Amino acid sequence: MTNNHESRTPAGRSGTAGTGATGPATGPQITLRSPAELADALPYMLGFHPTDSLVMVAVHGEGGRFGGRLRVGIPTGSAEWDDTARQVAHTLVRGSERRAGRPDGIVVFLCQDPRGDESGQRVMTRLRPFAQRIRLACGELDVPVLEALCLSGGRYWSYSCPDARCCPAEGRPLAAVGTSVMAATATFAGLQVRGSLREIEGRLAPLSGAAAGEMETALDLAAAALVPKILDGGATREEVGAQTLALARELMQRILLAPPVEGGPCALDGRDDRLLGHDEAAAVIMGLQDREIRDVAAEWMEHDEAAPALRLWRALARRCVGAYGEHAAAPLTLAGWVSWSTGDEPTARIAFGMALRADADYRFAQLLHHACNEGIDPEGLRECLREERRRREPRKARRAPTTRPPGRPGRPGSRRAARRSAGSGQ
Repeated sequence: MTNNHESRTPAGRSGTAGTGATGPATGPQITLRSPAELADALPYMLGFHPTDSLVMVAVHGEGGRFGGRLRVGIPTGSAEWDDTARQVAHTLVRGSERRAGRPDGIVVFLCQDPRGDESGQRVMTRLRPFAQRIRLACGELDVPVLEALCLSGGRYWSYSCPDARCCPAEGRPLAAVGTSVMAATATFAGLQVRGSLREIEGRLAPLSGAAAGEMETALDLAAAALVPKILDGGATREEVGAQTLALARELMQRILLAPPVEGGPCALDGRDDRLLGHDEAAAVIMGLQDREIRDVAAEWMEHDEAAPALRLWRALARRCVGAYGEHAAAPLTLAGWVSWSTGDEPTARIAFGMALRADADYRFAQLLHHACNEGIDPEGLRECLREERRRREPRKARRAPTTRPPGRPGRPGSRRAARRSAGSGQ
């Protein structure tokens, strides 16, 4: 789930449109007065265009100030709608109570593209019962849904407005990207849209095709080599940690020095994939399963290290293919951490969410995801990591980064054993 930061800006009109605004407390005020303006504002509130998403926004006070936000995927089956509706209503209301007080209302967005020959209007009709379940779940908590919108196929519909002149049955077109008053005002306020949720997740998703098969073979070999190396005394875990970090730094430097490419982020990611050999990527992925090796890597979060580190973590997350999907939790969490540390909270939340999908018990992702959602300033963690680095690096020449003692050994050569032998990764 994603629960975005709170904003403190005023007001819109009352009634079926709902009200609210986005923006920093001291920045320009953005007032929303209609379903059209609410629909247009959604990607600026989240920082990306949600796809296959339920988004809920808490509304506070007579002026309709927007507060906490929550995003989850729309369940694929209607059998899950009741449980999902109750869970998201409870999560948003209780979270809002902890941070800004009980909300006075909620605005709901259901965003899903048409499938196959389906029309946007058909999507709206199909999701209407889900919208009603959400309305009932919020009502049980004595918080009304002020507006519920469906966004599909470039159009929007209101589930709340009965006026066909305002909200006709065929819906109304969404404003073209970047052409509305909202877009201009949001740009002035410093609000960015970083593409769609599908695009951002795609940049972190595993490789496919022949490359995925080759990568899985490399991971098999790396896992088979790592376990006996440690268990048979061929190398200490301290030495494995030093080797992993040295190789990761070498790959960051390679990424940094590579010639520029044209074609945007996807072209850049494709180039980074080609810069990493399968064996190199597999070795770093295995090493990052150790908690203390990963914690040292988390120190590369700012200044000149941040950009190449983020690109490396994204490239490594894409290499966690097949049976090694769980191993992606480490590089995905590191990618989220660097994004959050450098001010890109929307991308950070997506990366943390993907890390928890890879491994729901991955403690580092759990903690960072919660802290980011709660609006905690990451500077406290940054300073802890800086202090640890200052403490460790003066004796770097005498001693490699320490790691915790080996855990319970697993079966040499097995994928699970490799992960356990490298540490719990939590």
